[in-house]
Formats: sequence, C-alpha cells, structure tokens
Amino acid sequence: MARSFVRKQRILLSRFFAVAIIVLIIISKSRWENGLVGPFLFMMGAILIGVATVGRLWCSLYISGYKSGTLITTGPYSLCRNPLYFFSFLGAIGIGLATETLTITACIVLAFAFYYPMVIKSEQKKLADIHKETFSDYCKTIPAFFPSLKLFTEPEDYTVKPKIFRKTLFEVLWFVWMLGIIELKEAFEQAGMLPTYFKMF
Repeated sequence: MARSFVRKQRILLSRFFAVAIIVLIIISKSRWENGLVGPFLFMMGAILIGVATVGRLWCSLYISGYKSGTLITTGPYSLCRNPLYFFSFLGAIGIGLATETLTITACIVLAFAFYYPMVIKSEQKKLADIHKETFSDYCKTIPAFFPSLKLFTEPEDYTVKPKIFRKTLFEVLWFVWMLGIIELKEAFEQAGMLPTYFKMF
C-alpha cells in the first residue's frame, strides 16, 4: 500500500519537498559565509550539479520514447539499474552543498534515503512483472543504485525521439535553476532586501 501510494504521488511529493527546501534556503543563512569553508562547499555543490545535469541528460537520451515495455540495458543503464535516480541524488547533494551548509545537505540526503528506495522497489517490481527472466538476469549482473564503471557498454547507434527528449530538458535542468535561485537569494541578502531568520552549519 505504501509503495503504491509513493509511486502514484511521486511527482507531488517531490515538488512539495523541493518547495520546502527552497523556503528553508530563503529564510536561513550559512554560518560559513565568511572564510574558505563556504566557498569550498559551494564549489563542490556546483560540480555535483554539473555532473547531475549531464548525467540526467544522458539517461533521458536513452529512455525518451521508450516505455516500460522496453528494457534499456545499455549506456547509463549498463552501469546501474537506476542511473536517473543516482544522478538526481548527486544533484540533490549538490544543491545542499551550494547553500554552504551541511544541515540542508543532511536533510536532503535523509529525505532521499527514506523516499526513493520505496520508489525504486516499486518500479523494479513493475519491470519484473513485465520482463520476467530478462529483468531477473539484468538484476543479477547490474547493481541497483551505485554505478560500476567496469560494466559500461553502449551501442554504435541509438534511435532517439527528439520531441520526447526535448520535453524532458526542463525536468533535467531544474538543478541548474536551483543554483540560480541560491545565488539570487544571496544577492537579495547582500542588498538588505531579504531578512535572515537563523543561521545553520
């Protein structure tokens, strides 16, 4: 029951959590804004966001136009069974670090660890019902979440549906938009136009 609910409400829950994080970012401030720690955390966050954006584009390229009826096992899906979620995880951590706080980063990691395993298990059950032994064999060789670079394979040619791929671009780029929101928020703070209610490590 819980898995079914999470699967059906995935987008709504994700958006609710994203709004909550944005509000927390707006009303808070890093205690490490002065010194080297804050800029270092921001730099690491920006790097992870860059990797996540490219990674999600890569995944979207492979799955755009292909439904659950087609089991994708090459490209990013030869590294792990859930590369889209893995890159989303990196991007979420990147957003947390870009706020120059470890508190927001920890909140994001905990929320991800609580929520996404249920989504992954639910989707895997659906794929197992559709693809039977083919999916079972795939699971035996490919890790569920953390990629294994030694397993990487890719085809010489791959058919992509441009219209469907183009629609996914806005979903992929929200990490970059979040980075912009964080920078804009800091600009408003420096201009004295945005109050800070509390500071976090």
